[in-house]
Amino acid sequence: MKQICTKLVESKIFEQFIVLVILINCLLIGVETYFTNPLIQSIQFIALIIFILEVFVRYIASKNTKEYFSSGWNVFDFSIVLICLIPPDIFVNASVATTFRVLRVFRVFRLLKTNTEVRLIVNVLWKSVNTLFYNFLFFLIFLYLFAIIGVTLFKLPESPKPETKTYQNLQEYVIEAPNAPAISPDPYYNLSETMFTLFRILTGEDWTDIRYNLIKASDKGLITVPSWVITSYHVIWYILSAFLLLNLLVGAILNNYQLTMKEYKN
Repeated sequence: MKQICTKLVESKIFEQFIVLVILINCLLIGVETYFTNPLIQSIQFIALIIFILEVFVRYIASKNTKEYFSSGWNVFDFSIVLICLIPPDIFVNASVATTFRVLRVFRVFRLLKTNTEVRLIVNVLWKSVNTLFYNFLFFLIFLYLFAIIGVTLFKLPESPKPETKTYQNLQEYVIEAPNAPAISPDPYYNLSETMFTLFRILTGEDWTDIRYNLIKASDKGLITVPSWVITSYHVIWYILSAFLLLNLLVGAILNNYQLTMKEYKN
């Protein structure tokens, strides 16, 4: 039995068959977002049975349980199959049942193991986790620093009294320089909102509009910051985040990619 399973796991036909089942399964997952019928459900059930048998065959082909679970791909396959075997009907809470149904969609990730190059990329990303963590921490430090500066300098007045000049200026500002979209709050309302605004600037999403609005707010006396400070703050953050901090992440991944390629060739 063990020899048969070992030969089956090492067979290219077996791998190709599993890839075909995964592709059909992934395709039907997308189809089920539009409609479903008994035929689709039956095919999905058959695919699940095949995945269970695959786990069983790979386990038998392994020397022992420790060797089987020492492979990250085996752990991934086993986890996905285990999730798929949990019936969502057993949960009284509808949100929990919905969560488990969503987790089943992760069967799509089984495609990551179907190609050597794809597995290589996954290994690179996995090896980069430690480096990416410190780069991400470095990024958060700058994000937090600029967020504090942003709230301190650019926060608009909160609920001024109607009879005051500040209230009139704020009403005029809302009309002349509305946020985009109109339902969005003051971009520098608090620390969390400011951090999101800085992330928005990083993506290049209408960050110049934020600058123009702040200049208008400065002209109306709503914030006591000159226009050159507003411009410098946003340009420096955009250059720092979009060109320097992101390139650190790319550099770390490329370095690990080169190291992984050397190991793979050797």
